[in-house]
Amino acid sequence: MEVLYVSLLCLFIVLVFLSLHMLILYKEEKYAVSGSGSGSESEEGRRKRKRQLLPPGKTGWPVVGESFQYLAAGWKGQPEKFVFDRIAKYASYIYKTNLMREPTVVFCGAPAHKFLFQNENKLVQSWWPSSVDKIFPSSNQTSSKEEAIKMRKMLPNFFKPEALQRYIGIMDTIAQRHFAADWENKDMIVVFPLSKRYTFWLACRLFLSIEDPKDVDKFLERFNLLAEGLLSIPVQLPGTPFYKSVKASEYIRTEYLLRIIKQRKIDLAEGKASPTQDILSYMLLTPDEDGKFMKETDIADKILGLLIGGHDTASSACAFIVKYLAELPHIYQGVYKEQMDIAKSKTPGELLNWDDIQKMKFSWNVACEVLRLAPPLQGAFRDVLTDFMYEGFYIPKGWKIYWSAHSTHKNPEYFSEPYKFDPSRFEGRGPVPYTFVPFGGGPRMCPGKEYARLEILVFMHNLVKRFRWEKLIPDEKIIVNPMPVPEKGLPIRLFPY
Repeated sequence: MEVLYVSLLCLFIVLVFLSLHMLILYKEEKYAVSGSGSGSESEEGRRKRKRQLLPPGKTGWPVVGESFQYLAAGWKGQPEKFVFDRIAKYASYIYKTNLMREPTVVFCGAPAHKFLFQNENKLVQSWWPSSVDKIFPSSNQTSSKEEAIKMRKMLPNFFKPEALQRYIGIMDTIAQRHFAADWENKDMIVVFPLSKRYTFWLACRLFLSIEDPKDVDKFLERFNLLAEGLLSIPVQLPGTPFYKSVKASEYIRTEYLLRIIKQRKIDLAEGKASPTQDILSYMLLTPDEDGKFMKETDIADKILGLLIGGHDTASSACAFIVKYLAELPHIYQGVYKEQMDIAKSKTPGELLNWDDIQKMKFSWNVACEVLRLAPPLQGAFRDVLTDFMYEGFYIPKGWKIYWSAHSTHKNPEYFSEPYKFDPSRFEGRGPVPYTFVPFGGGPRMCPGKEYARLEILVFMHNLVKRFRWEKLIPDEKIIVNPMPVPEKGLPIRLFPY
């Protein structure tokens, strides 16, 4: 498959070079500092001096820049290599490149994270590559950024503490059904597809009230195609991950979500559905600031985005928890003891509750260490709203900024022996602020962080009280595209209690 990617990229570059003179003009205009355009010597002089203050770095090939190198580092399982190689090369935690066809400044380190998170919607704002808008087209012609802002205003009602406490019993019930159906009475299983099935089942139940595993599986098959091409090279040719992602997105909206939404409207009108049963009912019955209700197509787009955020992050974390617990028996024993103490305190058939979750301190420290070493969110982009200076470097309006979790997570300046698994890092006050950022930070911090914590801990509880296990491929390669995935899906041998 990588050969196909390389071939497509080469074809793309050849087409680009057919009009190289136009590209050079475009590139000069894109990288130029915004100004009045008067052409006066003083203005041109100011622009030239500012350009000389741009961060060090190279922008790579025309148009595609260093996108291929960035993606290739992930395919090799070393996404941090792209970041750290350039920090070393330029002797700077701030450097320029070109990613996703955009001139980009990479911000690395805790001070840079703090600066970005504190200047959200002042100097910078959230940005996604144009390919994301093609996968999640908005029916009202607003961008994915504008749609994300609307969703963030709505989500706190669904993820507020009293609502989250109600979900724990539902999560425990689904986890028990999941392990009974997919893990028990099996000698060997492949973890990653099953962890995705677990978190997707939870998302379908809590967002859409879909409970039948068969319906979930049909939905998940298309959904996986969508997720795999989300941040791929945007080549719209049959067979590419991006093409499959766009087609899967179209199919899911029309064949699944719109059908479910139409039926829910009928059920709500007839009293067969509750206004508070899930986020779909909430969206259908809640107007915006102008008193307008969302269109069915808008709701479908937003639900699809929620499923991405509420499923893939936790599924990756759950799979890597299985990986590290298999590799580190002493860590497994600590988690097992904590979870069995909780299990023994329950009456037969009693579900987990909020108090039980609060007792899972060591388990959550373990999960956090997994998120540090294998963050589902590698980083994120920001759009520069206005020219500004940072650390003596000039950052032009219209450029993009990329911050990387790896620049702190695997940096010995912030975490001693960064590749060593050590949950004690999260005891007491935990890591230095802005160094542990698996959920982002500031106004853009993932609103579903606590939801993810619950589904991960419920998974760990139901896992360790049922099984010990061992990896069948000791040195299985990890691929990051765009989230970390075991190359063979993490096959393990189960030893039930």
